[in-house]
Amino acid sequence: MSILIKNGLVITTDGATNADIFIEKETIKRIGPHLGLKADNIIEASGKLVIPGGVDVHTHLSLPVGNVITSDDFETGTRAAAFGGTTTIIDFAQQVKGHSLREALDARLKEAKKSVIDYGLHMIIVDLPEQRITEMDEMIKRGVTSFKLFTAYPDRLMVDDDTILRALRQTKKNGGLVCVHAEDSVMIESLVGKALMEGKTEPKYHAATRPAEAEVKAVKHIIQLARHADAPVYFVHISCSESLEYIRQAQSKGQPVYAETCPQYLFTSTEDLDRPNFEDAKYVFTPPPREKWNQEKLWNSLQNNSLQVVSTDHCPFNFRGEKESGYSNFTNIPNGAPGIENRLQLLFNFGVVGGKISTNRWVEIISTMPAKLFGLYPKKGTIAIGSDADIVIWNPATEHTISASTHHMKVDYSLYEGWRVQGLAEIVVSRGDIIVENHTWKGKPSRGKFCTRELFQFRRSFNPCM
Repeated sequence: MSILIKNGLVITTDGATNADIFIEKETIKRIGPHLGLKADNIIEASGKLVIPGGVDVHTHLSLPVGNVITSDDFETGTRAAAFGGTTTIIDFAQQVKGHSLREALDARLKEAKKSVIDYGLHMIIVDLPEQRITEMDEMIKRGVTSFKLFTAYPDRLMVDDDTILRALRQTKKNGGLVCVHAEDSVMIESLVGKALMEGKTEPKYHAATRPAEAEVKAVKHIIQLARHADAPVYFVHISCSESLEYIRQAQSKGQPVYAETCPQYLFTSTEDLDRPNFEDAKYVFTPPPREKWNQEKLWNSLQNNSLQVVSTDHCPFNFRGEKESGYSNFTNIPNGAPGIENRLQLLFNFGVVGGKISTNRWVEIISTMPAKLFGLYPKKGTIAIGSDADIVIWNPATEHTISASTHHMKVDYSLYEGWRVQGLAEIVVSRGDIIVENHTWKGKPSRGKFCTRELFQFRRSFNPCM
């Protein structure tokens, strides 16, 4: 099947060009003005932006947390992502302590077969004795080129400094990338224990017991470990100004430190923790919302490229019956929030329309840079001859009200309920298939493919602050 996209404004990180795009089968074959080619499908894109499909490198689909599982599985979550303009995700395979990374990957690949868009996987490491360090090399050969480690959740995920250093040193050898969830566990566990002893059980104490200082302390420490190992490191879901300062300082010294933030840190704050009727439980995610003034610092870091990526950390649990289960104890509230469908909309409305970033920078942080950092580029993350035909026809004038009543995520609330935003994906093409058209799903079940990713591309040759 072939597609001709006519007369759109093609946006990449490098510029904007009025051009036609000719797609044959799964690939972009030609780009140029007035191509005049015949095609099975012709899409008229006058007045629209034509952008590479979004790449969300931090999602949690079909994830068990305690006694519940995230409400979106790989089918519903990736379909919702597509409606929002995202055509590729990277989720996680999680090692079981005492078991191999291979077992975790094989199990997760079976679950991910339901995906309707393309997907990759990071490997969460919880156990890495020296005799099994080469399992990381095996993962890279299978296309899993990034590894996530936690400095929090001591009951199930946290690893010690020796494990972090082993992983960092191995990625220096094999070209992979270590990603870190950075929070100081000792501080958090002490504050949680104190809060419960004092009878402070409401949802707002989730945030109070995971203060910015816990993130900052861990970020600073991991930067030191990465410098000692002479290896790159990527921080997930950075939420506060002080963390940004340590990241920026390291980057200014030439250290390969990279980081993402998420929409919930750009658009929610501690003010949301005073909502009545237990609705503040909707804002129990980690790290928690910060004071509102941090938002300006996060935007500044997106503008100057000390933050390279905006992902979602999509981790949805229903409010009714799931979030509500922690009514008498905030530690029992399932930890996470939805957002896989709204990322491009929010960043376009408040970033591009709001005058904070250009359309080129918008494309860079939602598609191109995550694709580059995680070994998907240039197959993903750009519009170029030979790239996968992952393309979104974006109407910059369409207004849309975000609501749980209309979104496609399988969750009963939205953090952005009733927000009016400008800009919407009208047509979404994934590897040459039109999967969304005029708010209607056109894709086939289980059509997504597993992306075997290349090695981390930048190393020391890339200065994120330039």
